[in-house]
Amino acid sequence: MKASVGDRLVQASSVVDGAVRDGKVVEVRHPDGSPPYLVEWSDTGERSLVFPGTDVHIEHYGEGERPAPSVSADVASTWRVQVTVTHEGRETLAQATLVAGPEPLDAVGRARRDPGDQAVPLIGDEVAVARALRHLADRLTDVAEEEIEARTGIPAHVHG
Repeated sequence: MKASVGDRLVQASSVVDGAVRDGKVVEVRHPDGSPPYLVEWSDTGERSLVFPGTDVHIEHYGEGERPAPSVSADVASTWRVQVTVTHEGRETLAQATLVAGPEPLDAVGRARRDPGDQAVPLIGDEVAVARALRHLADRLTDVAEEEIEARTGIPAHVHG
């Protein structure tokens, strides 16, 4: 496997139905383009040193060249969800936004700590984020049903 600065590194998930992760190669440590690579991940903006395994492929681009959207059998498109979590007293609020998909969608999830419970912000975050993501999934399903109905003229209900 060889890469150049500006190439896109795509890493498949190690679990079924897991997320595909991608990033831009920002540094190549060897003149021949062999690993490891310093990669800036598109989902977090963080940089890490990557020693690619069999779950990784490289999409080659010249430095400064903008990559075209992936249309391979494995990755047809990439959608991104941004979650913002805030705390106010005993309440945690999570706002999930589909920021890169067919259209922007927002959903909110809340968690409230019982006054007698120990303050563990991570638990409130987990509950609020889970609820926000569930609501976002419901909203996206509603949009899909509306689009099916608009195209077919038949009331639609997406199961599962």
